[in-house]
Amino acid sequence: MIVANRYAKSLMDLAIEHNQLDAIRFDMKSVENLCNTNREFSLFLQSPIIQIDKKIKIIESIFTKHIHKITLNFLILITKKHRAFIIKEIAIAFDEQFKINKNIFTAIVTSAAALDTSTKKKIEELIKSQMNGDVEIIEKIDPNTIGGFILKVGDVQIDKSVSRQLNDIKKQLTSKILN
Repeated sequence: MIVANRYAKSLMDLAIEHNQLDAIRFDMKSVENLCNTNREFSLFLQSPIIQIDKKIKIIESIFTKHIHKITLNFLILITKKHRAFIIKEIAIAFDEQFKINKNIFTAIVTSAAALDTSTKKKIEELIKSQMNGDVEIIEKIDPNTIGGFILKVGDVQIDKSVSRQLNDIKKQLTSKILN
Protein backbone atom coordinates (compact mmCIF):
# COMPACT_ATOMS: atom_id res chain seq x y z
CA MET A 1 0.00 0.00 0.00
CA ILE A 2 1.59 3.24 -1.18
CA VAL A 3 0.14 5.42 1.58
CA ALA A 4 1.41 3.06 4.30
CA ASN A 5 4.88 3.12 2.72
CA ARG A 6 4.93 6.91 2.72
CA TYR A 7 3.93 7.11 6.38
CA ALA A 8 6.48 4.41 7.26
CA LYS A 9 9.18 6.36 5.40
CA SER A 10 8.31 9.49 7.36
CA LEU A 11 8.51 7.59 10.64
CA MET A 12 11.80 6.02 9.52
CA ASP A 13 13.27 9.46 8.77
CA LEU A 14 12.10 10.75 12.16
CA ALA A 15 13.53 7.71 13.96
CA ILE A 16 16.90 8.14 12.23
CA GLU A 17 16.92 11.87 12.95
CA HIS A 18 16.38 11.22 16.66
CA ASN A 19 18.69 8.18 16.73
CA GLN A 20 15.83 5.95 17.91
CA LEU A 21 15.55 3.53 15.00
CA ASP A 22 15.83 0.32 17.02
CA ALA A 23 13.42 1.50 19.73
CA ILE A 24 10.82 2.58 17.20
CA ARG A 25 11.18 -0.67 15.27
CA PHE A 26 10.47 -2.55 18.50
CA ASP A 27 7.40 -0.34 19.08
CA MET A 28 6.07 -0.86 15.58
CA LYS A 29 6.61 -4.64 15.84
CA SER A 30 4.60 -4.49 19.08
CA VAL A 31 1.81 -2.56 17.35
CA GLU A 32 1.77 -5.05 14.47
CA ASN A 33 1.71 -7.95 16.92
CA LEU A 34 -1.22 -6.37 18.81
CA CYS A 35 -3.11 -5.97 15.53
CA ASN A 36 -2.41 -9.61 14.65
CA THR A 37 -3.36 -11.07 18.01
CA ASN A 38 -6.18 -8.83 19.19
CA ARG A 39 -9.14 -8.78 16.83
CA GLU A 40 -10.98 -6.15 18.90
CA PHE A 41 -8.06 -3.75 18.58
CA SER A 42 -7.94 -4.23 14.81
CA LEU A 43 -11.68 -3.66 14.51
CA PHE A 44 -11.36 -0.59 16.72
CA LEU A 45 -8.71 0.91 14.41
CA GLN A 46 -10.80 0.17 11.32
CA SER A 47 -14.10 1.46 12.70
CA PRO A 48 -15.36 4.64 11.00
CA ILE A 49 -18.02 4.98 13.71
CA ILE A 50 -15.67 5.63 16.65
CA GLN A 51 -14.83 9.31 16.91
CA ILE A 52 -11.23 10.43 16.45
CA ASP A 53 -10.96 11.92 19.95
CA LYS A 54 -12.09 8.66 21.51
CA LYS A 55 -9.63 6.67 19.37
CA ILE A 56 -6.79 8.95 20.46
CA LYS A 57 -7.68 8.53 24.14
CA ILE A 58 -7.78 4.76 23.80
CA ILE A 59 -4.46 4.68 21.90
CA GLU A 60 -2.89 6.85 24.59
CA SER A 61 -4.25 4.64 27.37
CA ILE A 62 -2.90 1.50 25.70
CA PHE A 63 0.52 2.74 24.64
CA THR A 64 1.64 5.72 26.77
CA LYS A 65 3.70 3.68 29.24
CA HIS A 66 4.89 1.08 26.75
CA ILE A 67 6.26 2.80 23.64
CA HIS A 68 8.61 5.66 22.80
CA LYS A 69 7.08 9.12 22.71
CA ILE A 70 7.92 9.50 19.01
CA THR A 71 5.96 6.36 18.20
CA LEU A 72 3.02 7.43 20.35
CA ASN A 73 2.90 10.88 18.74
CA PHE A 74 3.09 9.25 15.32
CA LEU A 75 0.13 6.95 16.10
CA ILE A 76 -1.85 9.94 17.35
CA LEU A 77 -1.03 11.93 14.21
CA ILE A 78 -2.06 9.03 11.98
CA THR A 79 -5.33 8.77 13.88
CA LYS A 80 -5.98 12.53 13.59
CA LYS A 81 -5.49 12.21 9.83
CA HIS A 82 -8.20 9.50 9.69
CA ARG A 83 -5.62 6.85 8.81
CA ALA A 84 -5.83 4.61 11.91
CA PHE A 85 -7.21 1.85 9.72
CA ILE A 86 -3.78 1.43 8.06
CA ILE A 87 -1.65 1.41 11.23
CA LYS A 88 -0.91 -2.31 10.83
CA GLU A 89 0.17 -1.80 7.20
CA ILE A 90 2.38 1.11 8.28
CA ALA A 91 4.01 -1.11 10.92
CA ILE A 92 4.69 -3.81 8.30
CA ALA A 93 6.06 -1.26 5.83
CA PHE A 94 8.25 0.27 8.57
CA ASP A 95 9.78 -3.12 9.33
CA GLU A 96 10.50 -3.73 5.65
CA GLN A 97 12.20 -0.34 5.35
CA PHE A 98 14.11 -0.99 8.58
CA LYS A 99 15.48 -4.24 7.13
CA ILE A 100 16.55 -2.48 3.94
CA ASN A 101 18.21 0.27 5.98
CA LYS A 102 20.09 -2.23 8.15
CA ASN A 103 20.79 -4.65 5.26
CA ILE A 104 18.91 -7.53 6.88
CA PHE A 105 17.71 -10.43 4.75
CA THR A 106 14.75 -12.55 5.78
CA ALA A 107 15.08 -16.28 5.26
CA ILE A 108 11.95 -18.39 5.59
CA VAL A 109 12.75 -22.01 6.39
CA THR A 110 9.89 -24.49 6.14
CA SER A 111 10.43 -27.95 7.55
CA ALA A 112 8.42 -30.88 8.93
CA ALA A 113 9.77 -30.35 12.47
CA ALA A 114 11.43 -27.54 14.41
CA LEU A 115 15.06 -26.90 13.51
CA ASP A 116 17.72 -27.39 16.14
CA THR A 117 20.09 -24.57 17.03
CA SER A 118 23.06 -25.93 15.06
CA THR A 119 20.97 -26.32 11.88
CA LYS A 120 19.68 -22.75 12.20
CA LYS A 121 23.26 -21.56 12.68
CA LYS A 122 24.43 -23.43 9.56
CA ILE A 123 21.61 -21.96 7.49
CA GLU A 124 22.38 -18.48 8.79
CA GLU A 125 26.10 -18.87 7.99
CA LEU A 126 25.32 -20.22 4.50
CA ILE A 127 23.08 -17.24 3.70
CA LYS A 128 25.54 -14.74 5.18
CA SER A 129 28.30 -16.18 2.98
CA GLN A 130 26.12 -15.64 -0.11
CA MET A 131 24.64 -12.25 0.83
CA ASN A 132 26.21 -9.09 2.15
CA GLY A 133 24.28 -8.45 5.35
CA ASP A 134 22.61 -9.97 8.36
CA VAL A 135 20.03 -12.73 8.30
CA GLU A 136 16.72 -13.02 10.10
CA ILE A 137 15.38 -16.57 10.06
CA ILE A 138 11.65 -17.20 10.18
CA GLU A 139 10.86 -20.81 10.86
CA LYS A 140 7.67 -22.46 9.62
CA ILE A 141 6.55 -25.97 10.44
CA ASP A 142 4.71 -27.87 7.71
CA PRO A 143 4.31 -31.62 8.21
CA ASN A 144 3.48 -31.94 4.49
CA THR A 145 7.17 -31.41 3.65
CA ILE A 146 7.68 -34.87 5.25
CA GLY A 147 11.41 -34.19 5.70
CA GLY A 148 14.12 -31.89 4.45
CA PHE A 149 13.39 -28.19 4.09
CA ILE A 150 12.30 -25.36 1.83
CA LEU A 151 14.43 -22.22 2.07
CA LYS A 152 13.23 -18.92 0.67
CA VAL A 153 15.28 -15.71 0.64
CA GLY A 154 13.75 -12.90 -1.36
CA ASP A 155 12.78 -14.27 -4.78
CA VAL A 156 15.03 -17.34 -4.50
CA GLN A 157 13.62 -20.63 -3.26
CA ILE A 158 15.50 -23.86 -2.65
CA ASP A 159 13.21 -26.86 -2.19
CA LYS A 160 15.01 -29.84 -0.65
CA SER A 161 11.88 -31.34 0.88
CA VAL A 162 11.08 -35.04 0.73
CA SER A 163 7.60 -34.22 -0.60
CA ARG A 164 9.17 -32.40 -3.57
CA GLN A 165 11.50 -35.29 -4.26
CA LEU A 166 8.58 -37.74 -4.14
CA ASN A 167 6.60 -35.54 -6.55
CA ASP A 168 9.58 -35.44 -8.92
CA ILE A 169 9.85 -39.25 -8.84
CA LYS A 170 6.11 -39.54 -9.45
CA LYS A 171 6.36 -37.23 -12.50
CA GLN A 172 9.29 -39.22 -13.89
CA LEU A 173 7.46 -42.52 -13.47
CA THR A 174 4.25 -41.10 -14.95
CA SER A 175 6.08 -39.72 -17.98
CA LYS A 176 7.89 -43.06 -18.56
CA ILE A 177 4.62 -44.98 -18.32
CA LEU A 178 2.88 -42.62 -20.77
CA ASN A 179 5.77 -42.80 -23.26
